[in-house]
Amino acid sequence: MATGRTHRPATRSRGIPEATVARLPLYLRALTALSERSVPTVSSEELAAAAGVNSAKLRKDFSYLGSYGTRGVGYDVEYLVYQISRELGLTQDWPVVIVGIGNLGAALAGYGGFASRGFRVAALIDADPAMTGKPVAGIPVQHSDDLEKIIAEDGVSIGVIATPAGVAQAVCDRLVAAGVTSILNFAPTVLSVPDGVDVRKVDLSIELQILAFHEQRKAGEEPGEDAAAPAAPPAARTTAQGGRKGPDGDVPAVMPA
Repeated sequence: MATGRTHRPATRSRGIPEATVARLPLYLRALTALSERSVPTVSSEELAAAAGVNSAKLRKDFSYLGSYGTRGVGYDVEYLVYQISRELGLTQDWPVVIVGIGNLGAALAGYGGFASRGFRVAALIDADPAMTGKPVAGIPVQHSDDLEKIIAEDGVSIGVIATPAGVAQAVCDRLVAAGVTSILNFAPTVLSVPDGVDVRKVDLSIELQILAFHEQRKAGEEPGEDAAAPAAPPAARTTAQGGRKGPDGDVPAVMPA
């Protein structure tokens, strides 16, 4: 079986823009749902709506794949599933290690979507000796002392960091030194990596803060509100009036790991 270390997706060499690459999983998810319902073809408008993009953008994205569809018929669902899976590197096995088996790491270990999308959890790693040998999602946790050995033996090129922020950079450095070239970072910190290493950051608190911004905007646009001068949030008014802590004093800027 092929591993992530020996086969790399061709998107960069073919000049596919990063924005297009970021949308390919959305198309694949929508197409997979259609495939499961035995839908043979789909129009660009229908697929774009299912993926949450406009149809012109979808057609432009697919032009990078060399897939234009058939006028009056649409796109062949099964062929597009294969084509996008190939571009994303999902037609092969990608062994992944998860470092940091707290609540978040354990939840990631039990996520069933990895296997169905071409990713195999090769190892769960934690620095706590009490965790060593403990099964999580059916996989025994291994101690971080064995990190380099595990990566070498399993040919791992993708690492997931779910540790506290304070140790995330050190874990990242060890992963990179051991040969990992792609990292998914759940730790609430920015990682420094050398050229040739890709990092994707997932910060749930940032997403919630963005939603809070939109909620505040919507509240300011309700009938009777002065949209030009929306009321300050309660915590901010308290700070201005009484000099007490603002929202950052009560809610951490980032969620703890």
